[in-house]
Amino acid sequence: MEKIKELIKKVLTKEVILYIVFGLLTTAVNLVSFWLMNSILNWNEDLSNGLAIILAILVAYFTNKDLVFHSGANGFKEKIFEFFKFILGRVFTMVLEFGGGLIFLSEDNKTQNFIVKLLLTIIVIILNFFISKFFAFKKKENKEDNKENNKEKD
Repeated sequence: MEKIKELIKKVLTKEVILYIVFGLLTTAVNLVSFWLMNSILNWNEDLSNGLAIILAILVAYFTNKDLVFHSGANGFKEKIFEFFKFILGRVFTMVLEFGGGLIFLSEDNKTQNFIVKLLLTIIVIILNFFISKFFAFKKKENKEDNKENNKEKD
């Protein structure tokens, strides 16, 4: 029991908890904006869905950049590069999820489809976290950090 508590403590860091909270917010933005555009404004469902996804990705980008991973990007060029890395990561996981659906979803088994979709979604969420942390918002080590690390090794 103690080892489980220890593992939970290691996994549920402040960063992970914030990622979950803002992921829920992003999901809410996606669903509510779709509902508003499609049901209230009577826009086409494909247009509503596309715009809702774009809004959700933008919310995810800004919350992850500023509140979860605390981006250190400086200057316009660096920020644009970071944004494109974030979008590239999201495109990658979207293709992975869609491809997984093509392979594993079946017209014959709706229960299995829900389980497959749930598992694919969990995989995508985990991958998005690591892609954001280690690719899109990767922190650059500055010279001071390198000096401190070298002193500790000596």
